[in-house]
Amino acid sequence: MIRLIRPYVTFEEMEGDFREILGSGWLTRGPYVARFRECITQHTGAGHTFLTTSATTALTLCLKLLGVGSGDEVIVADFSFPASANVVEDLGAIPIFADVDAATYNMSPDALEATITPRTKAVIFVDALGNPSGLPEIARRCFSHSIPLIEDAACALGSSVGGVACGSIADMSCFSFHPRKLVTTGEGGALTVRDASHAAWLERRLNHGAIAVNGVQDFVDYGYNFRMSELQAAMGVRQLQRLDAIIAGRQEIRELYIARLVPTGFIPQHLAADVHYNTQSVVFRVPDDCQRDVLIADLGDQGIESTLGTYCLSLCSYYRKKYDDVQPVAKMLQETTIALPCYDGVDVETVCVAINQAIGSYRRT
Repeated sequence: MIRLIRPYVTFEEMEGDFREILGSGWLTRGPYVARFRECITQHTGAGHTFLTTSATTALTLCLKLLGVGSGDEVIVADFSFPASANVVEDLGAIPIFADVDAATYNMSPDALEATITPRTKAVIFVDALGNPSGLPEIARRCFSHSIPLIEDAACALGSSVGGVACGSIADMSCFSFHPRKLVTTGEGGALTVRDASHAAWLERRLNHGAIAVNGVQDFVDYGYNFRMSELQAAMGVRQLQRLDAIIAGRQEIRELYIARLVPTGFIPQHLAADVHYNTQSVVFRVPDDCQRDVLIADLGDQGIESTLGTYCLSLCSYYRKKYDDVQPVAKMLQETTIALPCYDGVDVETVCVAINQAIGSYRRT
């Protein structure tokens, strides 16, 4: 079977690290966690990095840090995985869905402006499928309104815009290390912040509210256990060391897909001229005469895994029923985008032949 993605880490690569960690008996808050934090800080240029159990818990921490609560509004890009809105809903705040650009799939600046109210507490910009196109303009608009900007960079580790890496543009940024990401720790996430006071809050809250006072631990606040383990961090360190090579290989795969599929009517996700894209996902809008869901099913019948690009959040049953505010561009993208297999050694030719055969059969009928 041709899978959608395969992890860039193996047991053989990790065996020595795992033996060292298990032999030491130091399974949490140890040297690998410290090293992974430092590697992410260096890679992103961020001021401070914290490791978490997921990008979702990282987003939750951002909102808690900003004091988001009942009745507050948080503007969320409408084309994303539901976690981007779920964290807002969970705190009793109101997710306000901003529509996205049809080419980049990212939050539209005009849509952002139209949704800002006196109750707006924060903005969550999503690097759709790892693409940060338009992020600097959104940051400028947020700054002009004195609204904190959270970058949902779950897919964007290794991407940059204008020479500035994702993770150091917004006030705070959240990354994911889910198995479908270029760097995976099984599950896990990271949170980067620029403000030293935010870093102090996170250092305390991520350790159950504890600080050391005269060498003795004291619990001066309440807090959480959203920590990453040593075993997970070791996996992250190994992959991050070769992230540039991983990205280069995936960029070549994306270009192969573009060369084969664009002539048949597929439209790739647009990247701004100043974007360096990590190619987290290879996603196209299908031709107008193509039934996307039928194509996904046809590929599956041939042993080729594919899926929709991602979700229109305002179209999800829960949010549609509660808020009835479906955004048209995000809806169109949910219905017309397809993500294709991308990893070292993927047989792009076989995938494209299967796609073109399926498209050909639709066009004949």
